[in-house]
Amino acid sequence: MADSSSTPDVQQKVLRHTLADRLYHWLMALCVFVLLGTAFLPILGIKFEWVDIHWMTGVVLAALVLVHIVRALFFQDWRSMVIDGADIRDMARGVVPGAETGKPGKYNGLQKLFHLGVAIFVLGIIVSGLLMLLKIDTPFWRRNPYWFGNDTWGYIYAVHGLFAMAMVTMIVIHIYFALRPDEWHLTRSMLRGWITRKEYQEHHDQSRWKI
Repeated sequence: MADSSSTPDVQQKVLRHTLADRLYHWLMALCVFVLLGTAFLPILGIKFEWVDIHWMTGVVLAALVLVHIVRALFFQDWRSMVIDGADIRDMARGVVPGAETGKPGKYNGLQKLFHLGVAIFVLGIIVSGLLMLLKIDTPFWRRNPYWFGNDTWGYIYAVHGLFAMAMVTMIVIHIYFALRPDEWHLTRSMLRGWITRKEYQEHHDQSRWKI
């Protein structure tokens, strides 16, 4: 029996995102959209019982992010998402018309910068949101709004709201680039998991992203 790994179809595909990574991405996206909807729709006048949906979705998001952090640190190459000197050089050259930039590894500098921004905003939302759970009754604890003074609660609410608004901007940016024709191979990889070998060779430095 012939080895299936030697078939042309398999040779033409390069795995970019595992099923676990794709599930995390789409579950996180679902949680973020639910959280934004339950946060902003009532402000726009659409009234419904949103508090329980909001805090339970927030807890699910916190659990997803915790699992992602553990996987990234211990089971994946977290260094592939760290901005390095080559990324900074290419981003600087990218703002100069006609300047030549090198090929990135698995992720380019702007993608890494975007990931860093999302990480900061999501972690800020989660931490502030978990603290805000102290002010509501849940099946697991009774509310205790006296943990912090009024000034501290004001800072917590300000961080939560500011970072939530920032996430709206990040989502718009993410969707815009996902729909660009020159980025479609990356969008497809988040749906199916792979890019073609030709796309890998055209868009990536093989010494920086070894498959």
